[in-house]
Amino acid sequence: MLSEIEVRDFRCFAHQRLELHPQMTVLVGRNAQGKTSLLEAACVLLRLQSPRTSVRTDLIRFDSSTLMVEGRWNGVSLRCGMSDSRRRLAIDGTICGKSSDYLERSGLVVWMDHSDMNLLRGTSEHRRRYLDFAASQIEPGYLEALQGYQRALRSRNYILKRDATVQWRQVDAYGQLMAGFHQTLVLHREQLVRALKPKMGEVMSRLSFATEEVGIEYLPACSAEGLMDALTRHRAEEERSRTTYTGAHRDDFALSINGRNAEAFASEGQQRSISIALKIGQARVLDEARSMAPLLLVDDVFGELDPSRRRALLSGLPLGTQSIFTTTHLDWAGELGEGCQIVAVEKGEARAKILKRV
Repeated sequence: MLSEIEVRDFRCFAHQRLELHPQMTVLVGRNAQGKTSLLEAACVLLRLQSPRTSVRTDLIRFDSSTLMVEGRWNGVSLRCGMSDSRRRLAIDGTICGKSSDYLERSGLVVWMDHSDMNLLRGTSEHRRRYLDFAASQIEPGYLEALQGYQRALRSRNYILKRDATVQWRQVDAYGQLMAGFHQTLVLHREQLVRALKPKMGEVMSRLSFATEEVGIEYLPACSAEGLMDALTRHRAEEERSRTTYTGAHRDDFALSINGRNAEAFASEGQQRSISIALKIGQARVLDEARSMAPLLLVDDVFGELDPSRRRALLSGLPLGTQSIFTTTHLDWAGELGEGCQIVAVEKGEARAKILKRV
């Protein structure tokens, strides 16, 4: 459980400390007041990455050179400080030199927002990010493999473009380096999708009153062990395009509803239900794999769902899941019952006044 969070020079916040309810905290306010930034800060604290940007300077408040996010997760004190080029981590006041050690002690996160519809409508990049964010929280070595693969891919693409005549010996050397990382990524993505399938199905059955079935199929660009063979087969295409033709950076997954392609045949409501099923399924997989309920961060989506989807979302989460929601209105607050607090956020301040606490 994330019991408190404190930020300095993060986005629009000069300084803010917020105590969180063990079950549910709702941040309410008009748009552009800082609600999403507080959710983002919680994600940065626990996972060292933002779901909104990969550029550190985007997170640092204007006219500041560094930011700091602190909090307590299950009684452990976590601190993350960042500048445009450096990151300093600490656990219980002791400097932590390796991000992997920090992430081992921090919490798990599931993030939900309006962009989740891109899991059905968007490019394969959105679906790979979904897989990577979940898999990196399950397998300690996954993030290292992903970063290693991306570095080798950038170098390989650079060499493909650099000379008028492609230097294939150098290109293949980076291909060999990619191959080991590729195998790790494909195997863990495959395991993740296999674990997700039944959990998504259970959630979708609840959302649709057992009238609809959802499917998910992993679509690797090539087999875990077959990257070098695939690159060799596509050498002519690479010479023309000067970019790496295949590999984990081109993986995808396909979603279906009642046996048909979900992107093409699912209605707007069905697509929303599938995106919810993906995220609740992710929460269940994380809980099962790590024996730890994740922190659910929901940005401006919950209040726009119909009551049946809201109930299904809350009832489908793993036992002990803590949630933080943002919203611009409280028309649905009566559905929450006991075990929540509602805090007003205005002009970069989360007010100490609690509007509702039961």
